[in-house]
Amino acid sequence: MLNCAGPCDREARRGQIARSMERFLITGGAGFIGSHLAERLVSDGHVVFVIDDLSTGRMANIRALKGHKRFHYYIDSITRERLLAELIDEVSVVYHLAAAVGVRRIIEQPVRTIETNIYGTELVLKHAAKKKKLVFLASSSEVYGKSTKVPFKEENDMVLGPTTKSRWSYACSKAIDEFLALSYHRERKLPVIVGRFFNIAGPRQVGEYGMVLPRFIGNALRGKPLEVYGSGRQVRCFLDVSDLVDALVKLPAAKRAVGTVFNIGSGEVVTINALAKLVRQKVNPRVKIVHVPYEKAYEAGFEDLRVRVPDISRIKKAIGFRPRHSLEQIIERIVLWMKEGE
Repeated sequence: MLNCAGPCDREARRGQIARSMERFLITGGAGFIGSHLAERLVSDGHVVFVIDDLSTGRMANIRALKGHKRFHYYIDSITRERLLAELIDEVSVVYHLAAAVGVRRIIEQPVRTIETNIYGTELVLKHAAKKKKLVFLASSSEVYGKSTKVPFKEENDMVLGPTTKSRWSYACSKAIDEFLALSYHRERKLPVIVGRFFNIAGPRQVGEYGMVLPRFIGNALRGKPLEVYGSGRQVRCFLDVSDLVDALVKLPAAKRAVGTVFNIGSGEVVTINALAKLVRQKVNPRVKIVHVPYEKAYEAGFEDLRVRVPDISRIKKAIGFRPRHSLEQIIERIVLWMKEGE
């Protein structure tokens, strides 16, 4: 069923849109990242179209934008090709954020993961190529796999696990997405930009799909133990969603960004053990920290990435990117959001 905040007739929509405004489509726009990007673009005076099937997105994320004359939302799948093609025709830039996300979801639904990520991306690229609309493709640090060559640089080799472990289906699907996007750029001259996200966190992110920081904070607020999966010696870097949005807004206008892959993350490293201790210290000193074997948390033989640390020199050079929020500030922002939702 098609739903939108404004008239759905294409000619009527065109008549409402001022020529001076830029128009953007965000796939997965009711999700954690997409909703923040939509708010920023609308706030900047642009027209935003969002499509989301709400498989992981939530209407609550875009509630503040509903009814805004420059915001139009569609609760539907990007695999509804005719609708997708019409929306792409309406805009100058497509942010393709729609994907199957979360370690737990990937393990439990590997077929959906592969189909959603690869087929959805193929459709976006195919229709964007017809009118040469710029596409920003959201990829992931997962594509580096089990590489130990740290920090990860965009030209590093991928080191992925075996196909018998469904955990690697996400990394492989996002790598195929990148291959597709860059191939469309080289062969069909489609302007594309690829961004590899490293542990984005902030308000509106939920922990039910395996995201560690909101899971820790949610448990701490409820007085439950903070469950650390595995040894806890895994090394991560967390980037505030608002810092990511700054990068997403600037990259399409950056010279020489087209046809390029960018790591987007923070250089502030932390082990998961240290993260649990920090959350306990800042949120609820009375909660316990417990370790849970991967086999119990996910599946037998589960493999995690030991280190995820990005080299962000390329994006610094391209747009002067510098994360503004520390890990402690990210935690404070999530705590405030969770408390307001109670």
